[in-house]
Amino acid sequence: MPEQWNNFFVMVGGGAAALAGLIFVAMSINHEIIIRNTTHKNRAINMLTGFTAIFMASSFGLIGNQYLRMLGFEWLVLWLIATVIFIRGYVVAIRSGMSSIGLKMPRLAGGTICYLAEVISAIFLVLGYSSGLYIAAIAIIVLFAFLISGAWLLMIGIYEDRAR
Repeated sequence: MPEQWNNFFVMVGGGAAALAGLIFVAMSINHEIIIRNTTHKNRAINMLTGFTAIFMASSFGLIGNQYLRMLGFEWLVLWLIATVIFIRGYVVAIRSGMSSIGLKMPRLAGGTICYLAEVISAIFLVLGYSSGLYIAAIAIIVLFAFLISGAWLLMIGIYEDRAR
């Protein structure tokens, strides 16, 4: 029953949109530091991409008269793109060596697991299993924590750069 998920999607989508907006404002205030630092730039891209993907996934979930399989297909495309952007951003940031704040393997693994769980949830929906909604919900909630902590790490990195 996808309609039972409406409140969840409204809450999560609204929260993601609001947080993406706050990150965008923080980025615009600190754009010079972010542009000069590859780690900050890729972390900002990852935060915006993650919150945007959550917003879009929630929006797709709210489309009326839609079959779960179609929702699964939409989510599969969305989360595959977001996963690639996340992993690429992390790899580029690590290779740059400009800032090591939060660039640890457990953080990369945790975020990747969240994104891959979203991909798996989409595959479940494409195959007709509504349990994909539960997998997606748990992964979104955990991904929220990773994105919020990533935004915090971005602000800490900017602060350290300003202090130098």
